[in-house]
Amino acid sequence: MSVDHYENFPVASILMPRRLRPAVEAIYAFARSADDIADEGDATPEQRLAGLAAYEEALGRIERAEGGHEPMFERLAGAIEHHHLPMRPFYDLLSAFKQDVTVTRYQDYATLLDYCARSANPVGLLMLHLYGAADEQNIRQSDAICSALQIINFLQDVAIDEHKERIYLPMEDLARYALSPAHLARPDNRAKWRAMMKFQVDRARALMLEGAPLACRLKGRIGLELRMVVQGGLRILEAIEEVEYDVFLRRPKLEKGDWFKVFWRALRMRPSSL
Repeated sequence: MSVDHYENFPVASILMPRRLRPAVEAIYAFARSADDIADEGDATPEQRLAGLAAYEEALGRIERAEGGHEPMFERLAGAIEHHHLPMRPFYDLLSAFKQDVTVTRYQDYATLLDYCARSANPVGLLMLHLYGAADEQNIRQSDAICSALQIINFLQDVAIDEHKERIYLPMEDLARYALSPAHLARPDNRAKWRAMMKFQVDRARALMLEGAPLACRLKGRIGLELRMVVQGGLRILEAIEEVEYDVFLRRPKLEKGDWFKVFWRALRMRPSSL
């Protein structure tokens, strides 16, 4: 699991079965590069949207079983065909990345979850299809895990996103705690900020725990991979609490020693412990 760059994605770790790694890497390359088009560099919004439109056109060619793909899309087409993956999650990811270009504020939690349903949940859905485990209950719990991971990433990156003039904290929550979007880091706001962030952390933890039974239900290395994903997200929330929610001072992240804790907790994780 990468909790530093593309937090929602279990990137073909040593726990991933060898037979699935090429497909996971192909999906990751698509998602990572598309996200970079939306976020990185100094391109104009028009250029970013044009780049994402080109990705949509490439998906259309895959869907129509046309040839002549660039290497990245050739690998993606092979993974889609070999594993019978649905196309909708790939289009949903592009929809979320396009939204990143044009939307910088989210009025309420429901609107934020709608974004997560397209920016994060498709990854989990594709993984379930690769595992042959995409039933209704698994999908619902995977969606909870993926949305929680996305929100945890937002809580980590408040300062980074603010620098990009984006705020992924719901505006209604800021208003409830009398916080101005233009002055989030002001010293005289610290008490209100801590209270608001505690609310965000508690809600994200509850959402993660809602999906966590899936990680206990999946067997073998795949289940352990997902348990580490869940425990990694929960550990980030603890790290936010340990800095007293001051993510402007230091970005909470998993340090080397945290991975031993995450692995040990994943090994001990049982439905009764959730």
